[in-house]
Amino acid sequence: MGITELSAPPALSTPADHLFEHVQPEVPDAENESQAQKLSDVELHEVYEIVRTAREIRGGGRKRVGLQFPDHMLGDAPWVVGALGAGLAALSTNTSSDGKAGDAPERIYILADTSYSACCVDEIAAEHADVDVVVHYGRSCLSPTSRLPVIYVFTQHKFDRDGALVAFEKEFPEEASKVVLMADVTYQDHVRALAKELQSRGYSAMLSTEIVHEPMGRIPNRRLVTSAGGAPAADIDLKEYSIFHISTPPTALLLALSSRVKSLHIHATSASSPELTSTQRLLGRRYARLLTLASAGVIGILVNTLSVSNYLASIDSIRKQIAAAGKKSYTVVVGKLNPAKLANFAEIDGWVVVGCWESSLVEDDAGFYRPVITPFELEVALAGDDIRTWTGEWWGGIEGVLKPKGTVLEVKRDEPANGLEVGEEEDDDDEESAPPEFDLRTGRLISHSRPMRRVEKKVKESGEGIVAMNGPPAASSALALRAKAELATVNGVVSPGAEFLRSQRTWQGLGSDYNTEESTAIEEGRSGVARGYTVGEDADRR
Repeated sequence: MGITELSAPPALSTPADHLFEHVQPEVPDAENESQAQKLSDVELHEVYEIVRTAREIRGGGRKRVGLQFPDHMLGDAPWVVGALGAGLAALSTNTSSDGKAGDAPERIYILADTSYSACCVDEIAAEHADVDVVVHYGRSCLSPTSRLPVIYVFTQHKFDRDGALVAFEKEFPEEASKVVLMADVTYQDHVRALAKELQSRGYSAMLSTEIVHEPMGRIPNRRLVTSAGGAPAADIDLKEYSIFHISTPPTALLLALSSRVKSLHIHATSASSPELTSTQRLLGRRYARLLTLASAGVIGILVNTLSVSNYLASIDSIRKQIAAAGKKSYTVVVGKLNPAKLANFAEIDGWVVVGCWESSLVEDDAGFYRPVITPFELEVALAGDDIRTWTGEWWGGIEGVLKPKGTVLEVKRDEPANGLEVGEEEDDDDEESAPPEFDLRTGRLISHSRPMRRVEKKVKESGEGIVAMNGPPAASSALALRAKAELATVNGVVSPGAEFLRSQRTWQGLGSDYNTEESTAIEEGRSGVARGYTVGEDADRR
């Protein structure tokens, strides 16, 4: 085959028509909240609270600022950067006019692609830009961060107050009704005015809410407020109150509130708001899903945040809970979740998400190959069939993850349990006589629900001499029980992942489909410098 001559020199730089240009994000129109093409500059200043944000940045002495937007608001990012820069410049001008010259101007970065969930502050992306403060736009879970300070801008949205008043009076015709008025964080600025109007119409027993950074509160991230502006009595029973919620809440909040209040009433703020499924039906689905992990042998710990302050301690606690139940765990960090990523780990029987109280919930219809549950649901699954109860209570995040009970780590040295020293595991040589386990959903016998067992047991003394249990005989001629099958082990412990890789995985990497025994002979390739390559034997002729 002859050498093909080039008709034109190759392009060594990016063509002009391939340069990056600002385009609208690929978000469905129903979910795109970009306001730049709909509102005036004056209105956009109010929506994004430009003046307040600029003052907080300057007041904190921040020089490198990261702006985090959810995908459906990225279309406004260029405008916000320009407006925020102008606001900071105006503050510098005012400072200079007072005779106090400012330092170098602030640098603003757009964190365009969140590493995990958009509701959490993305400290990973922020550290890549070496910023010293993050401005988080849109709705937020308000989970405490571990390293960086945050300025929250929930953004302001138009609200039909008259329509909300009509819907409220229709749901609660009696003025003595006990109701808690609350809203999504993006509509929180309308709660106070709406509560004042309702109280003037005779709803004296109504309570309203204010935002606080407390995910584990009685109402997550909310503080109850009376008509006089103070806090209600501490012993108030929320189960006597109904909630009137403005805007469709996240499913995690819906499930968390379902067992804490009398009833929930959602006032949708747009015609495109989805209809909510019954909370009892949603909880039933979650319970059926967690039962799958009750008989799982290998559980994956799926890290969905590296920003929430206590995520490392939660991972360690969950790992100990799984080990105490005799199961194997693997910790995986994959960034944003999708079914294709998790399908690569076929040996995992189920997943538990380590994330904030919103992002830990993965919807049932998300299409994942294996069930994905929350840390709270994992505690219920590992409780055991004899003590597991379902009260309807639910929680999504890593907040409140309990320390595993009954593990060997809690045994005191001066009070050994069952004659074992601290760090020893209870002898399970009677594994065959253990009661069988069944999948509560399918009724099938499960033989791999507790894979964490040692192949080589410790040596104990008996009346007839030294006997090695499930391992090679010690310096003795006594008989030893040999393992039933050859299993892949790591440090003497059966490794389900290694065993799955050895026995069930068929793909062994690129090029594994070629017969290496019939490979072609090795040939010498190109050599030399770029101005004059030589190929094979041609090098000897020069």
